[in-house]
Amino acid sequence: MNTPSNVLLLYVARGIRGFGDGFATIILPAYLTAIGFDLFQIGIVLTASLLGTAVLTLAIGAIAPRHDLRVLMLAGAGVMTLTGLAFPAFQPIALVAAIAFVGTINPSTGDIGIMIPLEHAMLAREVSDRQRTRAFARYSLIGALSMAAGTLAAAAPDFLTRHGIGEIAAFRSMFYAYGALGLLCVVLYRRLPHATLAAETPRTPLGPSRGVVYKLAALFSIDSFAGGFTVQSLLALWLFERFDLSLTAASVFFFWAGLLAAFSYPVAAWLARHIGLVNTMVFTHIPSSILLIVAAFSTSLEVTLGLLLVRAALSQMDVPTRTSYVMAVVTPAERATAASVTAVPRTLAAAISPTFAGALYAMPFSGVPLIICGTLKIVYDVALLYSFRHIKAPEESSR
Repeated sequence: MNTPSNVLLLYVARGIRGFGDGFATIILPAYLTAIGFDLFQIGIVLTASLLGTAVLTLAIGAIAPRHDLRVLMLAGAGVMTLTGLAFPAFQPIALVAAIAFVGTINPSTGDIGIMIPLEHAMLAREVSDRQRTRAFARYSLIGALSMAAGTLAAAAPDFLTRHGIGEIAAFRSMFYAYGALGLLCVVLYRRLPHATLAAETPRTPLGPSRGVVYKLAALFSIDSFAGGFTVQSLLALWLFERFDLSLTAASVFFFWAGLLAAFSYPVAAWLARHIGLVNTMVFTHIPSSILLIVAAFSTSLEVTLGLLLVRAALSQMDVPTRTSYVMAVVTPAERATAASVTAVPRTLAAAISPTFAGALYAMPFSGVPLIICGTLKIVYDVALLYSFRHIKAPEESSR
């Protein structure tokens, strides 16, 4: 299949943004520590960033049906550039928190941000129904791999300081690099065509698909709330405490887990062509949840890591299929709004559960959070299958 040039531009832009996000999310708290912020102040900045990202993602989804996608994407890339320039320029907590609120650096690794609904809508517009899931699988794969590469680039300040550059200056250079990546996105987005989501301006951002979108958002939030019990940092803590796993071994494990998850995206697209989008989401998710529950009871480090690696190869196969399904079951005019409405509650729900998980990991049986996570995810999968088994994507209608 020949990939259209506009789709390639979106892929490259996703890779650039992912690379920048990969190092910026690590650099930001380290930089704030270096300039004298305490943990409470850093928490304020990160909370402002998360809340601002959520608000702006919802806002961009609401106005996108009435405006040119290309213009909005250029504006978003411009905000990315200004974010990179603004963080090193100010140090008062109020100004830094304000920059975090309106900027594009997001402490979460989820698919949320002002560019996400716009790129999703543009990508769905540029490909046919039969190509859509494969296109989103590639988009997700590029995002995951580029972010992984970006996390490695976060070590650059250490390299710079060893060669005579001051610590603060080294951190600031990374923010400038982030801003430069925003400029590269501007160049790429300028090559995209002007695009509106509907021939006529819709009265409301969500029209005939409102009920479907809200139900999907609620179900996705359950899934993300469950996932918050086993976010990477908490899962690493569990492995440290239960099996005395070393930091080096944990790094290697999570690298391979991330790699397996990333390369499961194309497999998910292939599977969806044969059994459908909803079936792919559900029938890969349930086994991964069962593996997580079994891992909670395992007393062998080797067995546990093996179970978790197999789970990693299955648990993220719903990422491209979920995005493709949302784009498929709404009208073209609603796509950007649907992307934001389903993404933001999911991210906020995932931010709640770690608070409870911390106490549960301290219980005599520390595997309780894994069991809760797996059980809630199975409940979500069953509810998703029951609610949407008869609502098929256009390319599945003949199946």
